[in-house]
Amino acid sequence: MSGHNKWSTIKRKKEKTDGQRAKVFTKMGREIAVAVREGGPDPSSNSKLKDIIAKAKAANVPNDNIERIIKKASGEQGGADYEEIIYEGYGPCGIAVIVETLTDNRNRTAGDVRHYFDKYGGNMGQTGCVSFMFNRQGVILIESEGVDEETLMDAALEAGAVDFITEDENVFDIRTEPNDLGTVRDALEAQGYKYVVAEVQYIPTTYTALTDEDAIKNMNKMLEMFEDNDDVQEVWHNWENPDDE
Repeated sequence: MSGHNKWSTIKRKKEKTDGQRAKVFTKMGREIAVAVREGGPDPSSNSKLKDIIAKAKAANVPNDNIERIIKKASGEQGGADYEEIIYEGYGPCGIAVIVETLTDNRNRTAGDVRHYFDKYGGNMGQTGCVSFMFNRQGVILIESEGVDEETLMDAALEAGAVDFITEDENVFDIRTEPNDLGTVRDALEAQGYKYVVAEVQYIPTTYTALTDEDAIKNMNKMLEMFEDNDDVQEVWHNWENPDDE
């Protein structure tokens, strides 16, 4: 997620979801399977699984799919053993990029990620080379239509949110500490609020604009390659994309 207009980003993500539903289901399935193996199949006692189920539902993954993945992951036949690896690097003109992956073959994934960076004018760096330019926060986005701002803000802050942002007229942006995301989300859901995003994100502390047309083209192409790779779960960057304004 990037830029300042969260709603345009949500719409773009939903459009991609509609066009690449199977790929989205595959990525979410990996996250659910890893959470089940780490903490068990019961979301009431596995907060990580509960958060991922909420994220999957926001991405329109059907309940039947979620239940089937949980059952398979908790069975004797475990399937592939995935590990979580985070890569950092720079896109064209020094754009900071963080790539979150789940992979059963770290050599394959590292090679792919490095190739995408190199091919489109960037370079993969060492761990920590760009992560200091981001803050990790829980992000809950709720459509503003028909919602009273003050009532929602009071409810969010009372539930444990640390910030309430109204820069985008289409959505209210609620921020939490990473470990408090589920608590705040559940409290707001219990009061009837419906979220369009509820996940922990890397939020840039500053944004960088691109003005060169080739750099913009390469940045878009690099992001497409990351998002099309089944091993890549999320990509975070500090590009101030004019399309998000």
